[in-house]
Amino acid sequence: MLTKPVTWLANRFSSAPKQEAVFASLTELYQQLSSASKKNTADLSVIEATAQPIILLSDQHKGKRNGADDFASNESSYLAALTYYNAHEFTYINLGDCEELWENNIFSILKHNKATFEAEKAFVKRAAFVKVYGNHDSFWRYDPLASQYLKQMYGQSIPVVGGTLLQFNDAANTPLHIMCTHGHQGDASSDGNWLSAAFVTYIWGPLQSFLRINTNTPAASKMLKSLHNSMMYQWSSRQPGLALITGHTHQPVFASLTHLERLLLQRQLAAANGDNEKLRQLDKEIPRRRQEYDYVQLDFANLRPGYFNTGCCCFSNGNITGIEIHEGEIRLIKWEMQHQQAIRTVLEKMSLQELAQSLSANHQS
Repeated sequence: MLTKPVTWLANRFSSAPKQEAVFASLTELYQQLSSASKKNTADLSVIEATAQPIILLSDQHKGKRNGADDFASNESSYLAALTYYNAHEFTYINLGDCEELWENNIFSILKHNKATFEAEKAFVKRAAFVKVYGNHDSFWRYDPLASQYLKQMYGQSIPVVGGTLLQFNDAANTPLHIMCTHGHQGDASSDGNWLSAAFVTYIWGPLQSFLRINTNTPAASKMLKSLHNSMMYQWSSRQPGLALITGHTHQPVFASLTHLERLLLQRQLAAANGDNEKLRQLDKEIPRRRQEYDYVQLDFANLRPGYFNTGCCCFSNGNITGIEIHEGEIRLIKWEMQHQQAIRTVLEKMSLQELAQSLSANHQS
């Protein structure tokens, strides 16, 4: 009885992002963070990040370890990654949708995720943990008892913020700011006033989950994934000296390119250099990647390298991806379990100086 009308409403009031709303919401957040940076106060929303290593992960969607828990197969990789980053004294920025609070109540989350909360708590104890809310855990922003539940999780109540701004100055004195946020800005159903967000958190999201209706978000739709990434890129490309890191789509993006786009760029270079062996390798790999994700931006070879996406910590194969900033580099990394051992792989990397200079040059041109 409910499925048909709720499906109609889900399609009618789709969460497909609208460019005007996306741009307005991101600009508002950036202005807030920039204003906080000028006050020069101790604030989690602004981090002087030149000297400290940083790891950004997102979209764990922790559940209650049942068949619908997307995080269940990824817990081992996640715990191994956090053990490594805490041992190396990284600051951990969690970019939202850490807890799946559309499908689960807070009590089941608290019961079934004690190991991950303990791993995150290690960063809290070092004052090296930033928790950003997303659309699936906007509960942390709106629930009046949120601070009490956070205290149960981490031993103390911590702020949950809309985003954070990383500020860098390299040896060449080229300023670089990186804005980090979940990325649901402009989402018609999740990024609005407190009443609409609370409705989605407590009624709309759980209802769609109960009826097993596709919630029509970028993580679940190839079309919306492409549209969302494009809008995030378009906004960031208009901001001088600024890069943007988000999550939300569950698709890794590095320097504004998806993996498929980067392979196509490599193919262009191999063809220009007459590297036939490389061409043969790429011609085998590219069709496989097209099966996963076949959208390619027409101007992918000329994109400004200012947009990054962490991917997620709930891939079906148990792997997780994230963004590291360390030793003067920004890196896309993957963690996977092989024979009960955690393996860390650097998939892409770029120096922060190169990124800063590229963003500055692109803006001036």
